[in-house]
Amino acid sequence: MIAAELLSPTSLFGGWALYLPVLLWAAWRAPWLELFSDARRQHLLFGTVLALFLLWLVRRDFEVGVSYHFIGMTAVTLLLDWPLAVLAGLAAQLGLLAIGRQELTALGLNGVLLVLIPVLVTELCALLVERAQPRNLFVYIFCSGFFPAALAALFCVLAGLGVLWLDGRFPMPAWLGDFVGYLWLVMFPEAFINGMLVSALVVFQPDWLETFNRCRYLQAPWKDDEPPR
Repeated sequence: MIAAELLSPTSLFGGWALYLPVLLWAAWRAPWLELFSDARRQHLLFGTVLALFLLWLVRRDFEVGVSYHFIGMTAVTLLLDWPLAVLAGLAAQLGLLAIGRQELTALGLNGVLLVLIPVLVTELCALLVERAQPRNLFVYIFCSGFFPAALAALFCVLAGLGVLWLDGRFPMPAWLGDFVGYLWLVMFPEAFINGMLVSALVVFQPDWLETFNRCRYLQAPWKDDEPPR
């Protein structure tokens, strides 16, 4: 998360220009009829927003105006699908805004970094997995949960550094070349948390995952010379 004072007006406006259309598109594509008629999905949505809010509260704020915390949007995307995941991320941001832990002017750019990039990476990976149609459960867990979370963390950090570098308001440290080694310390915990959550949901509540094909992954195996049941 980046403070508003580190960002130029161009970056602040560009963040809103990217974030706002996607929010409107997500609100248009969200399954409102199913959501209002299904109490289970409502509980999942509200519980996810609360979990995101609490997760983003556990963060390290640096004096320079940059904050570090886990993202968690990969598991949210697999749980709710991308339209509701984007709206859940916005709701968590508004919660942080209400308690003074985020600034309104920087909400757009931080939304791009913390919501749009992870949701996009997760959705693309999930589409690739769905196109391949694997029958191995671990392919779904690792290729839809573990690795997308690591990639999302990587792209989020690189995009944030790129914005700060382009604005020129943030003095880059002299050891930035050694920062590549620290990326693993960011990527692996993010991947582990999301992969662990996806694994737990697959085992205990597979029906909660909107992107999980239970018939494909959990059906009984058959022999090669027998048709599937």
